[in-house]
Amino acid sequence: MPAQPIGSRMAVFGHPIHPVLIHFPVAALIGLVGSDIGYWLTGDFFWARLGLWLAGVGAVGGWISGTVGLIDLVTVGRIRRLVTAWCHGMLAIMVLSLASLNWLLRYGDPAAHIFPWGLYLSLLTAALIGAAGYLGGQLVYEHGVGVDIEEAMGRDVKP
Repeated sequence: MPAQPIGSRMAVFGHPIHPVLIHFPVAALIGLVGSDIGYWLTGDFFWARLGLWLAGVGAVGGWISGTVGLIDLVTVGRIRRLVTAWCHGMLAIMVLSLASLNWLLRYGDPAAHIFPWGLYLSLLTAALIGAAGYLGGQLVYEHGVGVDIEEAMGRDVKP
């Protein structure tokens, strides 16, 4: 754990907003892989329709969460100086670009482009989410971004 935590500018009562918002888009984009495979194996249009919704939730939710993360990146000097933060941000932009493209491919006809392009984009997006998540974990656990050291150590924190 780092000696000096790095606070988040985009926080509510000291809790950073970006890590709170990112869970739903990540879950949706990982679930998209499953829905694509479900459609590929069964041909049931339910999976295509679900994939359209998962891609939309993943893209829109990711852009919202990414905007909050970007505000922290560009407005907090100590975060801005971390190479890990820039790498995390660049991977997140790639994820959001692929997720948005995947959603647009499905928008008019949810089943038309699932195989091979939709599935390929879903798998690539999931792999990049893993890499971006790893770097996000490094920001928290190695650099202390958004971590209250006092609270993490179990001490009483006086307001």
